[in-house]
Amino acid sequence: MFRGGSSVKLDAKGRLALPTRYRAFLSERYDGRLVLTVHDDGCLLLYPQPEWEDIELQLIRTPNQDRRTRDMQRMLVGYATEVELDGSGRILIAPRLRDFAGLEKNVTLLGVGKRFEIWDEEAWDKIATGWTEERADGGDLPHPLETLTL
Repeated sequence: MFRGGSSVKLDAKGRLALPTRYRAFLSERYDGRLVLTVHDDGCLLLYPQPEWEDIELQLIRTPNQDRRTRDMQRMLVGYATEVELDGSGRILIAPRLRDFAGLEKNVTLLGVGKRFEIWDEEAWDKIATGWTEERADGGDLPHPLETLTL
């Protein structure tokens, strides 16, 4: 289970160093094999390869008579890129993926359960600020979260 956020920097070649607390786990459990893809919120998703393969199967098995379903299949599977942790715990993010998410140098990496989200730091700061302002204004929680007690 991945959780928490980290501020990281992309190097000049577009490599992102994963926090050390995840490196050994990803190397031992998944042989450092990961998959990057896009999300319609404007970030990248990073999955251990076996976790991604489960999602990919669900996606390609979903009947796609609906245009939105086809678009989602095209985007998620079409952008999916296999990456591997190098000896320094880094992954290389391809230019087309960096362009999609607007990644330049400062990046926020979020552990969100079975995946990571990779955000441009400024974009993430705007989302986080908007979320806290919405909650302060009394915005309603989505129905499944209404009974969640923190």
